[in-house]
Amino acid sequence: MSLRIPFFGLIASHCPMEGLVEHYDKIAECVATIDDSLECYVSGGVCREFDDLTRTIDDIENHADVIKRNLRNHLPKGLFMSVEKPLFLNYTRSQDNILDAAQDALHWLAMRKVVIPEDIQKDLIYLLDAVARVTVLLGPALKATIALVHGHSLDRDGTKECFRKVRQERDNVRKLKNNLHKKVYEKDVDFKDIYQLLHFIDCLDDMGHNTENCADILRSMIAR
Repeated sequence: MSLRIPFFGLIASHCPMEGLVEHYDKIAECVATIDDSLECYVSGGVCREFDDLTRTIDDIENHADVIKRNLRNHLPKGLFMSVEKPLFLNYTRSQDNILDAAQDALHWLAMRKVVIPEDIQKDLIYLLDAVARVTVLLGPALKATIALVHGHSLDRDGTKECFRKVRQERDNVRKLKNNLHKKVYEKDVDFKDIYQLLHFIDCLDDMGHNTENCADILRSMIAR
């Protein structure tokens, strides 16, 4: 029998789970920062300078790393954790990987100017939007999980539905990525452009993959 349940009332105000929301907010800030500029870049418009944008994203990522290290360095004893410590640590790693993938995507696109072929611009923007949606859906899933493990909510089915929404949107990201890969390979453009675009697309897909990993770990946190 677990000894954690009787201590929920004692640990809720100090539980590191709340710090995961602060870390997640940095992911949301990062996605919001790059989304409009990337769409502008893809369509060939006049955009915010990428050097400036890259520095902003690097600052957000550095702040997120500080939050992550603080969470890991101040974990309570296992008895006073509302979830298993390995699950908590795996979640922080997967959530941090979302931000790392976003940072990598931006660096790949900023490496050198690539003219995006007109017939794949919309597909690339659709992929960007899908990745943004899946990361946004992680927020309610995380908050619902925290409420459930702290005993502030009894809506287990509603929490599971949050996980399903993340997985469904992740499937959409995967399909869009595969379709884009095929279209890019078929383009008669410089190999360097193809290589750069494919890596950029893969980084976006990694964001979706790590978001799904986060949802799977959250699902394990509420498993009976």
